[in-house]
Amino acid sequence: MDTLLEPLAYAFFQKGLLVATISGALLGLIGVYIVLRGMSYIGHGLSHAIFGGFAAMQLFAAQFYALGAGLWGIGSALAISFVTKRSRVGADAAIGVITIASFALGVALFARFGSSGPAFENALFGSILGISTGQILGLVAVSVLTSAFVFLRYRALLFSTFDPEVAAVSGVNVNRLEAGLMVVLSLAILATLTVIGVTLVAAMLVIPAVIARMLTDSFGRMLGYSTAIGAASGLVGMYLSYYAGVPSGTMIVLVGAAVFLLVLIVTGGRGLRRSAGLDSHSEDLLAERAA
Repeated sequence: MDTLLEPLAYAFFQKGLLVATISGALLGLIGVYIVLRGMSYIGHGLSHAIFGGFAAMQLFAAQFYALGAGLWGIGSALAISFVTKRSRVGADAAIGVITIASFALGVALFARFGSSGPAFENALFGSILGISTGQILGLVAVSVLTSAFVFLRYRALLFSTFDPEVAAVSGVNVNRLEAGLMVVLSLAILATLTVIGVTLVAAMLVIPAVIARMLTDSFGRMLGYSTAIGAASGLVGMYLSYYAGVPSGTMIVLVGAAVFLLVLIVTGGRGLRRSAGLDSHSEDLLAERAA
């Protein structure tokens, strides 16, 4: 017990533990919609696209890097949605072109004008122990906003996720709903970059949701399971990183991957088939809309 409580004696660890748990829960919640829509790559893409915003803002107004990165991420997400709906380009191709171009622009800006400051380093690798009170408040605000969006638009999001054409005919403004989803996704990625880092945030968007999909066919339970798994991965990963001397973001992802392997072993082929066939039970999930 003394060994378990030892890290809690440090204020920086208490703060890090709180932030890791909230970040895991946030990514687990929003990740459900990303995985079920077959857009798992968008988390990886947007996290890299936001890098361009960090680069651009640090050249002109470094103190506003978070604002610039956020606007850049939202703009990239909306651009992906626009290109996908108004051309023959698929979502995966649009994500690849737009986000990689944004990342390349960030690299070009740094190569031309130089100087990678602390904000850049934190965004790329994560720095949970150095997170500020303002960043914590920002993370909490984004978590509340995302939870409110999911709660208030639950049925519309469910319907548009599995049958967007019928949802549009039924009166759901699918375009506006998807734009809102892209905005909260961008904000969630931005708020958690300092915790996990650009290279790992996409993994925590996908892993909890995939595990939850392997455990249940219910959309509501999937949301709950994914949020809980993400929060637990953040909590346990933060603890283990203290004793293992490994970066917290890396350990959080490794814990999530370990849970995935455990669930895969327990559920066997049934769980794997369920996670691969995300639309196989869409009728059951859509039935919740009428409940």
